[in-house]
Amino acid sequence: MSRTPRARLRAPNTHLLTTARRAVRYVAPPGAAALILLTPAAAHADPGTVILAANSLPQVVSNMQVWIMGILAAVATLFAVLAGVYWATAGGDPAQVDKAKGALRNALVGYGLAVLAPILLQVVQGIVGG
Repeated sequence: MSRTPRARLRAPNTHLLTTARRAVRYVAPPGAAALILLTPAAAHADPGTVILAANSLPQVVSNMQVWIMGILAAVATLFAVLAGVYWATAGGDPAQVDKAKGALRNALVGYGLAVLAPILLQVVQGIVGG
């Protein structure tokens, strides 16, 4: 028996502390999420106000245009940055340079689609009638 009396006294507390840490790590986040999700939102709402969120078709298309252009520009910028990183770290490797050229080509296509998004959405708006 190599354990000292002090180590034997400390061992049960360590197990209890480990169990408590596990409970906090695995039980607390789902419990907090359940508490937030189960709180009725109607309890906090003003019963006298009714807001309808319906927009006209031109407004919906305009909102889609803004979102699509933003997403395409962000993705194209990401590809442009990746192309620069690939090219800078290529070190003369032809495969890495080809990978950088492909990423740059994808970035340019993304920017082109972002510029053409208003035209494409006008076509869609004309097809669905707005």
